[in-house]
Amino acid sequence: MSGVAVEPDVVVAALRAASVGRGDLVGLAVMPGVGVGLAAPELAAPVALAVEDPAAVVAMVEDELRPRWVIWSGATAARLVEAGVRLATAWDVAAVHRLLFGGWKAEPDRVWAALHDLDPGAVPTLPPLDLFSQPAHDDAAALVRPVRPDGYLEPRWVLGAAEDDPQRLARWAALALEAAALQERRLTALPAPDRARRAVRSESTAELLCAELSADGLPVDRDEAEAVIAGFVGPRPRTALEAAEQRAERDAAVLRLAPPGQQGVDLRSLPQVKSLLRRAGVEVPDTRKWRLEAMRDSHPLVAALLDWRKAERISTTFGYAWLDERLGVDGRLRGEWTGSDGAAGRMTASAGLHNMPAALRRAVVAEPGHVFVRADLGQIEPRVLAAVSGDRALAEATQEDDLYAPVAAQLGVDRATAKVAVLGAMYGQTTGHGAQALRGLQAAYPVAMAHLDEADRTAQGGWDVRTYGGRLVRMGFGPAGELTASQARARAAARGRYGRNAVIQGAAAELFKVWAVTVRARAAPLDARIVLCLHDELLVHVPTAHGDAVSSLLDDCLQESAARWAPDRSVRFLAETSVIGRWSDAKG
Repeated sequence: MSGVAVEPDVVVAALRAASVGRGDLVGLAVMPGVGVGLAAPELAAPVALAVEDPAAVVAMVEDELRPRWVIWSGATAARLVEAGVRLATAWDVAAVHRLLFGGWKAEPDRVWAALHDLDPGAVPTLPPLDLFSQPAHDDAAALVRPVRPDGYLEPRWVLGAAEDDPQRLARWAALALEAAALQERRLTALPAPDRARRAVRSESTAELLCAELSADGLPVDRDEAEAVIAGFVGPRPRTALEAAEQRAERDAAVLRLAPPGQQGVDLRSLPQVKSLLRRAGVEVPDTRKWRLEAMRDSHPLVAALLDWRKAERISTTFGYAWLDERLGVDGRLRGEWTGSDGAAGRMTASAGLHNMPAALRRAVVAEPGHVFVRADLGQIEPRVLAAVSGDRALAEATQEDDLYAPVAAQLGVDRATAKVAVLGAMYGQTTGHGAQALRGLQAAYPVAMAHLDEADRTAQGGWDVRTYGGRLVRMGFGPAGELTASQARARAAARGRYGRNAVIQGAAAELFKVWAVTVRARAAPLDARIVLCLHDELLVHVPTAHGDAVSSLLDDCLQESAARWAPDRSVRFLAETSVIGRWSDAKG
């Protein structure tokens, strides 16, 4: 059917004739005002359709057949969301590449090269055009063939050459489908292919959620946000001079507490701040927040410096300019979301949505007639450790609401020490408070500790590790250069600590995304939408009348997700859920 303009209903009929049904893969490429390209394994040729509104065609196929859409990246989902179409499921080629090969970069040319075992360093690029250069003589041929004779993707296609012609959109969709088939072969070669396939489905659907989060935004009350900002940095400055004066006043409030002769210290210079504290009688190896917090009462300068840092962060990152740039006239704060940070696979967002100061949470207010349902996974990482390691003793401890209480009883220590020991085991902290209890963990929970130790040894040896769901976590720490023996040991130890934490943090991220996409699907009929995914926390915006129903639904979805992610029901997962009007009302 390539080269033939067909009607939308004919597209559905053609796909149905090609045995496309619910969950079957269909390659997709769209460009508003140009058309849509579709490809399926049993189609004789990809379908090219020239239409002004390709999203309407996609919506029709979605309603009639509900396939699993194969897309190169979340950019396709974003275009559809902008047009009012939200896909149920997908196979996101970029997301699957990040799981299979690790890292962040997942452009089509890089994905294609990896799947064909081509040198990623030799991926072709286009030289920049200037007044003295002419387009290559084979430009016309390049627009016809997306794959070069050397096997690499033609860079013009990667840069969007497919987007101005329906025929090329169809070919681009077919290439996405081909890439998905090659990725499926790679998944089959993994140690737990079925588990990896489940991860691929949830990771891809998480990218659909990310497109929706980016478009929907987070409800924020502008007046409340401005009041919070003003409380830290003063009223909105009318001029650059006023802004400079406010900054100087904040600095002066700290430096008035400094020893004589130190009033000229630059508080934004960490070495100068460390020297300032030393002259005030406060010796610290560094000026990290957690270290200074522990010494807040040692000298008035320390407390003033900590308060200054909060105000400085608001002023430079979350101030009036941030609000003006990111908060729309509709009262929604927007940033760009992605389903993987390129490391262990945690969801992340721009515009400060993942590290917004706690003080600003009071400005996150549900819209009239709505509430938030907020749910936070409890003690998720040690519960995940119990699940992925198969440690029956630790799984027994997860039956309690507070996992650390039975662990403390088992080790014969107080709860605080037990918590430090468990977290230390996952983060590679083997000295200091809890170190003796950490040794006790080896005897009490040998299977879980062996799981962490194996990841540690693998990473120390310079080998990459994979999470429970199959995500590759790279252990490259940059070029080694000339290292002394002690430096080499320190670097290996750092890799080990990173590896043992990555396998747990990555697995926790996988479970969280299964939970999030399940909530996305189950809560949609109640007109509820997720507006924030923060590490282990979901914030759902829902009509007030459905608040309690969605609150119960979130826990049901967690149990469903845990069973799907790790069918071993011996590990208990739980979430603290509340129905609130503003984010700051949440406990914890």
